[in-house]
Amino acid sequence: MTIYNRDNYILAESPLKKELLKLFKKNDKLTILDIGGCEGEESIRYSRIFPFSSIYTFEPLLKNQKLVEENIIKYKAGNIELVPVAVSDEEGFSQFYISSGHPEDQPIDLDWDFGNKSSSLLPPKNTSLASWLIFDKKINVQTITLDSFFRQNKINEVDFVHMDVQGAELKVLMGAKDAVKNIKTIWLEVADIELYKNQPLRVDVENYMKKNDFQIVKSDVEGGFGDQFYINKNYFKIFSFFSRMFFFKIK
Repeated sequence: MTIYNRDNYILAESPLKKELLKLFKKNDKLTILDIGGCEGEESIRYSRIFPFSSIYTFEPLLKNQKLVEENIIKYKAGNIELVPVAVSDEEGFSQFYISSGHPEDQPIDLDWDFGNKSSSLLPPKNTSLASWLIFDKKINVQTITLDSFFRQNKINEVDFVHMDVQGAELKVLMGAKDAVKNIKTIWLEVADIELYKNQPLRVDVENYMKKNDFQIVKSDVEGGFGDQFYINKNYFKIFSFFSRMFFFKIK
């Protein structure tokens, strides 16, 4: 049985570190978006890989926002900025379905919150893969689009987007409008089954990404769900040609 611990997770290497360092240099001043930041764990990992980057962590839940702020201080990640909203395809307010719960086979005194990592703008549909998950609360949260965020912050290009939004991936991407073409790399979740109502499936995400000139260069999908890493072929022409055979590992 794996025993989970927040410090151990945050201090471990990101599974995407090797791929990112093939595309960017450690001292590059990157613009990184962590959408669905939860406690800021991934943002802190990226801040260690690229200490001169500007990282924006989007998280709409107040409880998680406090954890992000505490972790920024604890791990001295001063290049991270908390953006306390959800990212969607429309600006305004939206219902947000809050997850909670704890697996029966895990000790209750762990320094790890299993339940706070599955909240979504979409209502849950299928929790059979994690029967301990509970969705018994929903609130209204503020939403913004990437298009408006880029304009308001005068961001012309984004180097990397880490997205963990539990089925709302296409809402986020479609909200970027034409500016999606100015994103260089994207790491996001995909699923072959509908865990949330009206969730786009892996084939829908792949079709959208292909249409917008993104190519898969890493895929960690097992059992019908997982993550994919995409590069924008307009920025990485040489990688788009050679990646499948030589550069990245495709599962």
